[in-house]
Amino acid sequence: MDCRIGCGACCIAISISSEIPGMSNGKPAGVRCIHLDENKTCKIFCSQDRPAVCGGFKAEKMICGDSFEEAMEVLTHWETFCAQ
Repeated sequence: MDCRIGCGACCIAISISSEIPGMSNGKPAGVRCIHLDENKTCKIFCSQDRPAVCGGFKAEKMICGDSFEEAMEVLTHWETFCAQ
């Protein structure tokens, strides 16, 4: 599965503990990454500054579902469940 253009759920729902340019402490779950533009497109997607954790994330049907809303629901659930 390819990422849906304009989704960006993974750039909002999940926490990132590694440094992101402009976010030296990463980002907490539920916080929009500062590199996600108004069209929900990553501004550093092709940059070497993109964190490895972001580059390692692969879109899959069971994670991303059929819509942004479904992806947010699944990712938020996983983030909450794994944090316990």
